[in-house]
Amino acid sequence: MEKKVKVGIVRETKTPPDRRVPLTPAQIVELRDKYPFVEFWVQPSDIRCYTDDEYKYLKIPIHEDLSHCDILMGVKEVDKRVFIPGKTYLFFAHVAKKQPHNLEMLREILRQKVRLVDYEYLTTDKGQRVVAFGRWAGIVGAYNALRARGIKTNRFKLKPAFQCRDLDEMWAGLRLIQLKPGLKILVTGEGRVASGAMETLSVCNNLLKVSPEDFLTKEYDVPVVCQIGPQNYVKHLDGRPFDFNNFVYHPEDYLSDFKKYTKVTDVLVAAHFWDPKSPVFFTREEVEKPDFRISVIADISCDIGGPIPTTLRATSIADPFYSYNKTKHREEEAFSHPENIAVMSIDNLPGELPRDASSDFGKQLIEHVLPDLFLGNQSSMIQRATITAGGRLEPQYHYLRDWATPEETKAI
Repeated sequence: MEKKVKVGIVRETKTPPDRRVPLTPAQIVELRDKYPFVEFWVQPSDIRCYTDDEYKYLKIPIHEDLSHCDILMGVKEVDKRVFIPGKTYLFFAHVAKKQPHNLEMLREILRQKVRLVDYEYLTTDKGQRVVAFGRWAGIVGAYNALRARGIKTNRFKLKPAFQCRDLDEMWAGLRLIQLKPGLKILVTGEGRVASGAMETLSVCNNLLKVSPEDFLTKEYDVPVVCQIGPQNYVKHLDGRPFDFNNFVYHPEDYLSDFKKYTKVTDVLVAAHFWDPKSPVFFTREEVEKPDFRISVIADISCDIGGPIPTTLRATSIADPFYSYNKTKHREEEAFSHPENIAVMSIDNLPGELPRDASSDFGKQLIEHVLPDLFLGNQSSMIQRATITAGGRLEPQYHYLRDWATPEETKAI
């Protein structure tokens, strides 16, 4: 007889609030049927995209105190004041890159001897992530790019994604708009995020996908979209042919070759991964040039101080846009002047379609992670994602030791 495993779904405590869940009510029922020895409890929440009543309807107990649970699952960072000592937590911790705003949370995790499994580092042996919201960031980010274009040109109006019931409603609205003939949309990146962006753009009527060469050299009587990867927007310092592996390991050996796209692009959807050692896409000085054509930038990647100088800060779901003054290089009120660039830089885009994104995320967990977690199997994948256990950093995260140790402790 298997040992009982008790799992709690925690209430999201990060500000601004996130409405997503790691498992939907239907998925918990599926898991209970498959693993009868696993019991679930859900902490009450008035912001969750799946209501308490939806869980209750399926006989999933709602309980404030989850101290009896072995495993606690959430989505975003957990308020340091609510950790239960000695438990296993799964959430996006954002500490492994020494993110300063989460330092105190990590220290509390160590003090409380919490076992922290970070979703971001659940990977295959080849380093491929198995659970992620990236596709949904791309899906919503591209939609917001079009929404900004509609507001800026006063050509069409799209409902904010978070006001749509689900993806079907969002895409249905998109099918009703007419993009201007000759409009050029550029998507940077070739991963999950960029693929999600292309999914949304493929819904648009009469939007033609074209090659990078044609995008740069031809004009069209229909709106067009082009997707590019680093082989298109960087070049080696000494002129040698582009090599992806070399770029990954030595990004500092490359120069930006993106300027040519700034002269022909109307809407930029930035969905790439960027290494701080790689070149920026363009500079503030290039933004000032008369031939800089980009008027809308949806920076899904949202690397502040990174490759896109117009990204001054992260925006929010409630207030998604601001204007970038091209000559004074400052933020101004959204859509306040026609010469300004409209910028969208929301850093939690999947939260705009929380039910769809949560369901997809839960499917990934069920397929790749939860069987080993519930059965207590020795999983190299889960071990790779385990940052702390028993009050200590796991060996692969020892590089965080000096950063995570309070100064007063170092001096002892």
